[in-house]
Amino acid sequence: MDTVTTPDATDAPSPDLPLPTSPDELLARLAALGIAAATHSHPPLRTVEESKILRGALHGGHCKNLFLKDKKDQHWLVVALEDARVDLKRLDKAIGSARLSFASPDRLWSHLGIRPGSVSPLALVNDTERRVKVVLQEAMMAHEILNYHPLINDRTTAIHRDDLLRFIRACGHEPAIVAFGGADDEA
Repeated sequence: MDTVTTPDATDAPSPDLPLPTSPDELLARLAALGIAAATHSHPPLRTVEESKILRGALHGGHCKNLFLKDKKDQHWLVVALEDARVDLKRLDKAIGSARLSFASPDRLWSHLGIRPGSVSPLALVNDTERRVKVVLQEAMMAHEILNYHPLINDRTTAIHRDDLLRFIRACGHEPAIVAFGGADDEA
């Protein structure tokens, strides 16, 4: 039986390395695209559980982001509502990939220019070679406002779902919107 493991945090790039794009540069890019975004500061958050405790009354859909690779070495950014049940053993069929596993922190850094705990669709700003396929959960896209880390996990940025799509496309990606993660879904 296959087991899914999360990469060891010791594989992470040095915290001394500067981000390829700073949060301020990201927010400036959003503004240049005419995208309104509200950013809230908070202590660093690495998990959904920590986020639930500290987010207060931030409006909108709260999300989790999975950076994955398949056995053919294709990389995937899967974005879903925080409480979505995502079964990696079945997600491949829902998104049309080969068998999936979590990608290493080194791959996260080389493909999206961020560290573990800060995974976000906003990091697509750093995927200039378009090496990552993007999958957005259909149920998540039903929310008008969505919340993500702006490349660092001590802030949360709220963005309108249509603006998220516009940003992703401006980064050169065409996201797949897929039904998964619900009680009756395949994955």
